[in-house]
Amino acid sequence: MSLACRASLAPMAGVTAWPMRKLCREMGCAGASTEMISVKSVLFSPDAPAVLDLLERGDETGPLALQLFGAEAGDFADAVRLLDGSGRLARFDAVDINMGCPAPKVTRSGAGSALLNDLPRAAAIVGATVRALESIRPGMPVTVKTRLGWDARDGSAVTLARMARDAGAAAIAVHGRTRGQQYSGAVDLEGIAAVKAAVSIPVIGNGDVSTAGDMERMVRETGVDGVMVGRAAIGSPWVFRRVLYNEGTPTPAQRLDIALRHARAHCAWRGQARGMTELRGQLGWYTRGLPGASKWRSGVHALSSVDGLEELIRMVIDE
Repeated sequence: MSLACRASLAPMAGVTAWPMRKLCREMGCAGASTEMISVKSVLFSPDAPAVLDLLERGDETGPLALQLFGAEAGDFADAVRLLDGSGRLARFDAVDINMGCPAPKVTRSGAGSALLNDLPRAAAIVGATVRALESIRPGMPVTVKTRLGWDARDGSAVTLARMARDAGAAAIAVHGRTRGQQYSGAVDLEGIAAVKAAVSIPVIGNGDVSTAGDMERMVRETGVDGVMVGRAAIGSPWVFRRVLYNEGTPTPAQRLDIALRHARAHCAWRGQARGMTELRGQLGWYTRGLPGASKWRSGVHALSSVDGLEELIRMVIDE
């Protein structure tokens, strides 16, 4: 299979900050986006530390999209103009609109996957963002990330894809589950294929891709132009080598070395105590499937420094 069909990293709140994205890129990840950022936060608290953290890309290189979420078309246009005026929009290569997040705190406001219930509003958001960028950064593409529908009775992604295309979207990524499914059940390849067949713009397939075989099957059965890897990358940045090159899993020592590199980069950015606190959940996944994984997770949750992590790694390797 040709590597022309590349694998990108799905944005995941609290997971895909720039140190994580940088590791995934080293493993072959072709593209990524920021964790989703509220357009309201950009407009009303543009210099808040939480917003600045989400806009950070450190020394990460490679194509990076700015992912925004919200429910009002005007807010998107105003947000990209404000970010351009501050010079921050120049860090990014595209603007991605989140129309797939299933979290109640997002959908209650009409954003994320709630836009699958209001397709005219969704199209208006795409159009407003496209027009705003044409006036300030001509050529910067707008993309959309969504799900197949709100629930099992709803197949709105096909219509959304057509409307987004007509409004100027350059590509669409589709998670092959509905909002109602959250992350349960098998990914619906037929649903993704229907979206791909409906539009001529690139379509990226997302869901249940963690091996080269998964990628080959998704491309073969849906015709997508690329795949997006999400939860399989948590604690496993090397999943991109497995997906793209059919490489095996690193040795336990190699896995722990990557975990240490992740922690060093994150803590250099966020500070020791805060950085380790933020990473505890991800670090716990680095030993998934290994003997003694429960001891590793217990040890990780007691850590407050990279030195402590190095000591824990030596202990685990020596056992």
